Amino acid sequence: MSIEPVLIAGEWRAADSTGTFQADNPSTKEALPATYPVSSWADCEAMLAAAESAFAEMQSMPGERIAEFLEAMANRIEARADDLVKMAHAETALPESPRLADVELPRTTGQLRQAAAAARSGNWKQPVVDSANDIRSCYGPLGPVCVFGPNNFPFAFGSASGGDFAAAIAAGNPVIAKANSSHPGTTKIFAECALDAAGETNMPSAIVQMVYRTSHAVGEQLVTDERVGATGYTGSRGAGLALKQAADNAGKPIYLELSSVNPVVFLPGSLEEKGAELATEFSGSCLMGTGQFCTNPGMVLVLKNDAADAFVDSVVQQFSEAQSGTLLSSAVEKSLHRSHETLKEAGAEVLCGTGDGNGTGYCAANTILRVSGAAFIRDPETMQTEAFGNSSLIVEAADLDEAAAVLATLEGNLTGCIYSATDGSDDAAYDKLAPILRQKVGRLLNDKMPTGVAVSPAMNHGGPYPATGHPGFTAVGIPGAMLRFGMLQCFDAVRPHRLPEILRDDYEGPTQRLIDGSWQ
Repeated sequence: MSIEPVLIAGEWRAADSTGTFQADNPSTKEALPATYPVSSWADCEAMLAAAESAFAEMQSMPGERIAEFLEAMANRIEARADDLVKMAHAETALPESPRLADVELPRTTGQLRQAAAAARSGNWKQPVVDSANDIRSCYGPLGPVCVFGPNNFPFAFGSASGGDFAAAIAAGNPVIAKANSSHPGTTKIFAECALDAAGETNMPSAIVQMVYRTSHAVGEQLVTDERVGATGYTGSRGAGLALKQAADNAGKPIYLELSSVNPVVFLPGSLEEKGAELATEFSGSCLMGTGQFCTNPGMVLVLKNDAADAFVDSVVQQFSEAQSGTLLSSAVEKSLHRSHETLKEAGAEVLCGTGDGNGTGYCAANTILRVSGAAFIRDPETMQTEAFGNSSLIVEAADLDEAAAVLATLEGNLTGCIYSATDGSDDAAYDKLAPILRQKVGRLLNDKMPTGVAVSPAMNHGGPYPATGHPGFTAVGIPGAMLRFGMLQCFDAVRPHRLPEILRDDYEGPTQRLIDGSWQ
C-alpha cells in the first residue's frame, strides 16, 4: 500500500506514521483511493526544528521578498486550478462551478495577493514614534504559526492556502499546516504550490510544511511547544476548545473560529412589508451550500403575529420542497442528526425535516424547528446547540420584551442580523434590540443575510466567545487578520542604525507612521 508523503523542511518524505486514513467522496460515501498517514510527534518535532530555522531567516526579511513569495504562490495556484477543483470536488462534493472554480479559488488567490500588498507596504506594522522620549514601537513577526483548516472551505480557509495561512506568512512567520482530514489531497496540492513558490523566490525551504493528521494528544503538544508563536484554528467547538485549553495552559496564543448560530431578527414591520420575499431570501441563505457555512443563519427570532405565522409557513413550505444537498462527511451528517435530537428533547417542535434527506450521499432532510421565546429563555444553552447544516430554529417571542430577553441570553456569535421596515415603523423596536445584539456578535447586519463574508479590510469575521477565542481579532481582512500573528515590539533609546527601517527618522517608505501624536 502506497502512503502519501508529508512535507517537512522542503522535502516530501515518508511520515513517521502511527496509522493511516482515507478521505471519502461524500456523494457516494465511498473511500477515495489515496492513503494518508497519521503523523507521530517525530514528524512534528522535525517540522518545529525546521520552522525555527526558517523563522530566524525571516525575522529580518524585507516585506518585498515575502510579497514575492505570496504572489508566486497565487500564480502557482491558478496554474493548477483544474487539479485543485477536481480534487476538492471529489473530497467535499462542493460544486466545481460556481462554488470552487468561480468563487472560492479566486477568493483564495485574492487573499494571498492582498496579504502580499500588506507585507510589501508594511502598513500592518502600525509604527509609532515618540521622539521626546526616544521610544518607538511597531508590530513584527511572532514565530512559527500552526494552522488547522476546516472541512467546509478547502481553499479559502485551507491550512496551506487560506486566510490564516496568508496572514501568518505576510506577517513574516513560517507556517506548519495541519490538513483537514476531509480534504487531504486538496491540501497536498496547495503545499506543492507553496514549495514550488518557495523555490522560485529563494525562500527558506521550511516556510511552509504540512502533515495530514495527528492524534489529539500530538495536536495539543504541537500548539503548546515553546517554538510555536501562535495557532490559527477553524473547525468544531469540541476539538477547538481542547486545543485552546492546552494552549492557554502553556501561555500560547491560539485564535479560534468555532460554532455560531448567527441569529436573524425579523421585526414585525419588515414581515408585513415583504414577508414572502424575506422567507425566500432566508430559505435561500440557509440552504445554500447545504447550510455548511460558519455564518449560516441557524436561528430566527420573530414576534408572534399573523405576519410572522405566514412567514414561518412559507419557510416550512420552501424547506420541504427543496432537495437536500450533500453534506461534507459522515461526521457532519451524524452531528446534524444529534443536534436535532438534542433540540427536540429540550422541547423544540419539528415543523419539517430532521430525518434522512432526499439527496445523494451524506445528507439530512431540510429542517425547521420552532420554540417559544419563553422556552428558549428557560434553557438557552441547549437551545443554542449548533445544527451545522441545512437547518434552522425559529424562536417566537410573545412581545418585544421577551425578544430582548432572548437576545440577552445569547452566547457570542460571528454575526447577527436585524430586518426592519423601510417606513420607520420598526425603529423603536430596533433601538431596543440592536444594543443587546451588538455586544453578542462580531458583525451586525441590517436587512441582509449573513452568509457572505467579504474579504475587506473593514471585515470582522470574529466575535465574542465561543464564536471565536478572542473578541478583538478577525480571521478575514488584511491587515487586521495579520495582527494575530505579530508581536508588538518596543524600542527604547535604541541606536538609530539598530532600529527596524520603518522606525528610523530617515524612513521614506509608503507606510504612514504615528509620530508624536500626528499621522505622517
